Amino acid sequence: MNTSIKIFFLLLIFVTFNTASYAHCQIPCGIYDDQTRFTILREHITTIEKSMSQIMELSNDPKNNINQLVRWINNKDHHADEFTDIVTYYFLAQRIKITDKNNEAEFTSYQNKVTTLHQMMVFAMKCKQTTDLDNVKKLRDLVDQFEHMYFSAEDKKHLQENHK
Repeated sequence: MNTSIKIFFLLLIFVTFNTASYAHCQIPCGIYDDQTRFTILREHITTIEKSMSQIMELSNDPKNNINQLVRWINNKDHHADEFTDIVTYYFLAQRIKITDKNNEAEFTSYQNKVTTLHQMMVFAMKCKQTTDLDNVKKLRDLVDQFEHMYFSAEDKKHLQENHK
């Protein structure tokens, strides 16, 4: 098989299977708006919560509400996936930097952030699996906890003064 045919098939395979779109690019563009990501995470949580409430309400008469039930379930799952994409592709892959184990303070902070992000992913998954609003509360609390550890005191002051 000649080289141009191989290249064509490789490009075809790449285009066919590369359909995912994530919260932010993974090239070193240097364009970040961390506070906006937290706002979007909270919006996803609120949408998941609303979806759960609608699912529970519509489940009282599933025979007459099956189409709407399916739509709300899909909506809940979609927003849980979007939430997880931000946690994974924005924070874990791009924003949380690997630290030196010898710097105990930095490494402890790193471990706490990674652990909290993992917990956020697990509770997003639990939101997909159930309509238990306690999972939503836990997810919201974890976002608050992560935001508190993510931004320094200087960052928080700057955000209060400059971010709308």
